[in-house]
Amino acid sequence: MTLKDALEGKEYVIEQIETDDEELNAFLFSLGCYAGEPITVVSHLKGGCIVSIKDGRYNIDYQLAEAIVI
Repeated sequence: MTLKDALEGKEYVIEQIETDDEELNAFLFSLGCYAGEPITVVSHLKGGCIVSIKDGRYNIDYQLAEAIVI
């Protein structure tokens, strides 16, 4: 299941990030978004979703959300 399909308010654990872009991987890692890290979808928006990772909230578009496997 990907982050796009996640239920709002439920905590999930990131299994893997499916992207070949090293720059994107480094950016996600800097946010704390990597395998084994808990993540919660706060809300789904028209073009993406708001997620809570560690102590931060981020707006992630659906293309990126589909690359995050939970």
